Amino acid sequence: DLQDPKMVSALALAHSRYSTNTFPSWARAQPFRYIAHNGEINTVRGNKNWMDARESMFESPLFDDINMILPVIAPGGSDSADFDQALELLFLTGRSLPHAMMMMIPEPWSSHETMDADKRAFYEFHASMMEPWDGPASIAFTDGETCGAVLDRNGLRPSRYYVTKDGLVVMASEVGVIPIDEANIKYKGRLQPGKMFLVDINEGRIISDEEIKAKIATQKPYAKWVRENQVNLQDLPATGFQFSSDFATLLSRQVTFGYSAEDLKFVMAPMAGKAMEATGSMGNDTPLAVLSQKPQILFNYFKQLFAQVTNPAIDSIREELVMSMEMTLGKERNLLDESPEHCRKLKVGHPILSGQEMQKIHELNQTDLKSVVLPMLFLASDGEIGLERALDGLCKKASQAIADGATILILSDKGVDADHVPIPSLLALAGVHHHLLREKTRTQVGLVVETGEAREMMHFALLIGYGAGAVYPYLAYETVAHVAE
Repeated sequence: DLQDPKMVSALALAHSRYSTNTFPSWARAQPFRYIAHNGEINTVRGNKNWMDARESMFESPLFDDINMILPVIAPGGSDSADFDQALELLFLTGRSLPHAMMMMIPEPWSSHETMDADKRAFYEFHASMMEPWDGPASIAFTDGETCGAVLDRNGLRPSRYYVTKDGLVVMASEVGVIPIDEANIKYKGRLQPGKMFLVDINEGRIISDEEIKAKIATQKPYAKWVRENQVNLQDLPATGFQFSSDFATLLSRQVTFGYSAEDLKFVMAPMAGKAMEATGSMGNDTPLAVLSQKPQILFNYFKQLFAQVTNPAIDSIREELVMSMEMTLGKERNLLDESPEHCRKLKVGHPILSGQEMQKIHELNQTDLKSVVLPMLFLASDGEIGLERALDGLCKKASQAIADGATILILSDKGVDADHVPIPSLLALAGVHHHLLREKTRTQVGLVVETGEAREMMHFALLIGYGAGAVYPYLAYETVAHVAE
């Protein structure tokens, strides 16, 4: 009932894990917000890991000791619990509940050509601060004064609502969850992808998606902040880069990085010739890498984790609106605050870089945007001990580069020869990533991997999953050039 806030609050299906004494006096007076969740958050592991990394930068005048609320996301919870705790943090540090929901579940904006400019700027600004919590999910939320719901941008979960003539609002995943006289229904509708449905209990009215977001998107000059601070890789001046390949050493380098005839024929040739990922049968009878007697690249020791559901693959052409490959590289700021410097990052249109784009990043040297190259090589004669020392040295060089003001670290295995061999790119990346997490400096830099090893979809996915913001597969490009010639 719109006139009964207690009834609305009573419908909430979650509870806070914090004692109210944890929060300052102004927060204790507030009713806690709750969510009810239908679906799943498929990005939850990454969302949780990045929240953990950002905790080292938290500052807020609202807390005498910010460490009292850490970790933000308690271990062992469900995806609903993790989402609720992250939302709780954003809400209790000064943002409105709809504002926090727009940050966590943004509507598709990067390819939405007709979206309002202020709203688009809001989403672009906050994309520099945190990544979306992606579903498929339908999430209902309330703070006791407002009650609403939102669908993720793909809209793969139903949410339908009725509004009755006597002031009752019913929303659920399915039609007919409770019996309602059709003669008493004022109107009915459904929640659309990325759209927000909000009821203001105090005002006794439903607030439209347009009204909610117009107010939030104009409360700060987000468009001005993005325009004056964000750097788009495509807008940087062209470099003197010219693609070239040393075909004389190509075979030896391919052997060094574990290329096989199968890689060339069945993986790379279809990508180069038909612009599509190679497909194969499900009956792969090759031994698991851990059981194989043959040398294996590190990527092969990882198996995909994904939901075993019957949803078809996303069509990247027909569903372009909800697809985005854009990434931002650079230093992150305090998630609990908002300022022009929060979007002082490098915007990259796609995580797989071209040679021209990689050269631009190599030459980047601006205020708060400075790149440094860290070699991923060690002496072949040093063997296993040499690999361990090189990895430790790489981590120390990363720490020193951050201390010297670098905001983008390029991990590169260029320079392989008879004496110098590469640290496996995934090992080097993950080693640096977790080293910086332990030092609480991970959010001060973006990581780019310049490697001859990555050449197929899963390699790129693993590198990005373990912390890379972008990848330049230089040897894959050279290999394609050789095949074409």
